[in-house]
Amino acid sequence: MDLKGKVAYITGGTKGIGYGVAESLLEAGMKVAISGRKLEDAQKAAKSLSNDADLVLGLSSDVTKFQDEKDAIKSIEEKWGQVDVVLANAGVGHFAPIDELEDDKWHQMIDTNLNGVYHTLKASVAALKQSKGYYITLASLAGTNFFPTAAGYNATKFGVVGFTQAAMLDLRQYDIKVSTIMPGSVASHFNDHTPSKDDAWKIQPEDIGQLVLDLLKMNPRTLPSKIEVRPTRPDKK
Repeated sequence: MDLKGKVAYITGGTKGIGYGVAESLLEAGMKVAISGRKLEDAQKAAKSLSNDADLVLGLSSDVTKFQDEKDAIKSIEEKWGQVDVVLANAGVGHFAPIDELEDDKWHQMIDTNLNGVYHTLKASVAALKQSKGYYITLASLAGTNFFPTAAGYNATKFGVVGFTQAAMLDLRQYDIKVSTIMPGSVASHFNDHTPSKDDAWKIQPEDIGQLVLDLLKMNPRTLPSKIEVRPTRPDKK
């Protein structure tokens, strides 16, 4: 894919992985829309990415609401006339033994992590058919490796992986490429974490940005549909 002038939409793009990917795509010559639940946060992040309003757009969207995602895609098309790449990145995590996991936290993970990627794809699929574009979900190694205290989170990420792979088979007939990225430990703001120098051993957001660029630049005859990525070495205590 020739990236110059192409348009990307990133959910959960105000910080962390989404923000890091946005930086990488802008550096590659793309135009980027990012969304967050609060418009003020999205616009602030967009301005910090670029002072050129023709290159970046901050949008308010709660991915748990299908109408929000439809409105976001409409805003992008009204501004730039196309959508070429969509990264469904928004996600939340709550961790507790299943007998202690609170019901509202279970539903928040299902609504955001699983229903959210569905809403994002359903809202953008017509635009992606037109552009013969690329849809990418941000899953996790928790989508293939289960662990204690993560029944809810595992359920959603296993679901994201399965959803994305099935959607890939549905959509490749339209020349839409679909992939899921499954990172291990990332230095991000996930689960209220504040990145610091102690996170230097982890995958960095810009590393995921480079991975997304590599996918977009891949020869169109080849599709890496499921990508596991992890720190080269674990943290040494």
